[in-house]
Amino acid sequence: MPTLTHGDAQDLVARLKRAWEKRDVDAALDCFADGAEVRPDPFAPPLVDPNAIRAWCNEAAAMAAHTEADAERIWLAGETVLVAFHGAWTARASAERIRVRGVLSLELDPDRRIQRARAWALTRVVGTDSTIGPAGEPAGTQA
Repeated sequence: MPTLTHGDAQDLVARLKRAWEKRDVDAALDCFADGAEVRPDPFAPPLVDPNAIRAWCNEAAAMAAHTEADAERIWLAGETVLVAFHGAWTARASAERIRVRGVLSLELDPDRRIQRARAWALTRVVGTDSTIGPAGEPAGTQA
């Protein structure tokens, strides 16, 4: 297998960023290998079933609006990509604007798809998004 390059890692991170920002579950799942293990919470058991991973992605896509994400730094360690990142989204149900900072560890398979993903992140509510009303409706459309 060819050595993982920084460009390979940047391409994968860019694909994940696009999928998150567009809330495109299928594009996100295309980044993962068959039999992938995903641990979005370091204190919870990993998601190992493809249906559980899809459900987690669907839930994340459904609960968020106005999403953004950026990689601050990318490191390589063998076939593992480490990403320091930050991002933000608006919670549809509450209109709270949430910011996140954290680190991802993405262990890749020979096809450069994620075999094991782990995240360590902190989130903070930083305000309210005036463009989102109750229950995720656009502001000003409530009866």
